[in-house]
Amino acid sequence: MTAAPLAPHTLRTRPGIAAATTDLSKVYGSGDTRVVALDQVSIDFREGEFTAIMGPSGCGKSTLMHCTAGLDTPTSGNVRIGTTELSTLGDRQLTQLRRDRIGFIFQAFNLLPTLTALENITLPLTIAGRRPDQQWLDRVVSMVGLSQRLDHRPAQLSGGQQQRVAVARALAARPAIIFGDEPTGNLDSRAGTEILGFLRDSVRELGQTVVMVTHDPVAAGFADRVVFLSDGRMVDEMAHPTPDRVLDVMKNFDTKNVGTKNVGTENSDARSRTS
Repeated sequence: MTAAPLAPHTLRTRPGIAAATTDLSKVYGSGDTRVVALDQVSIDFREGEFTAIMGPSGCGKSTLMHCTAGLDTPTSGNVRIGTTELSTLGDRQLTQLRRDRIGFIFQAFNLLPTLTALENITLPLTIAGRRPDQQWLDRVVSMVGLSQRLDHRPAQLSGGQQQRVAVARALAARPAIIFGDEPTGNLDSRAGTEILGFLRDSVRELGQTVVMVTHDPVAAGFADRVVFLSDGRMVDEMAHPTPDRVLDVMKNFDTKNVGTKNVGTENSDARSRTS
């Protein structure tokens, strides 16, 4: 029996929540090689909001994104996209959910070299056997500035243009939530700023929900809020971030010894000023 399609934007954990984790843990290995990548992380990603995930190298930020997006399986805890609990889905249903309700943007672009920009943008819809909403597609293509480049293949595009294609591809199916793993990591500062601006516009103008992993305070400054991880735990968050304020928080991280109490206390004033 074929499962019914999981339509975007129709199911919610509760009003305003696009995705959520509860007591999410991820452990690799055992004994002396045991590594706790995530340690009981509970977080909501609100609809129509741009959230950046930050923290020291190895703190678990990419693991959090991969588990929330259904790309990795947690050791314990729960993940929901809307009201859909990921642990209740079989492999086929999980694949369908990722295809229909989640968009992905990675720093490697992941474009097929033999396809044009337009064909790359619409590829997920083609695989799903769905026709694009032409009005929506035109709006997305216009927003990312690709109207004159749709017939070009990736080799004929700059790195920034290729990432624009990746952004448009993520938006084309109108997913419930978009995840970006260092989406500007392979770009120069000008192209990176353009991509971040497009993501910001997708939230403000299109009502999109975006979750981005980044190590860059400037990139985090485009977000509505930043959540900070350390040693696999969520230790702080900041609303209305600016690059300088984010950098101040990051300077307080000691990758060998940082605790929730210390980081939260140091930034409680910053949170009160922005809440």
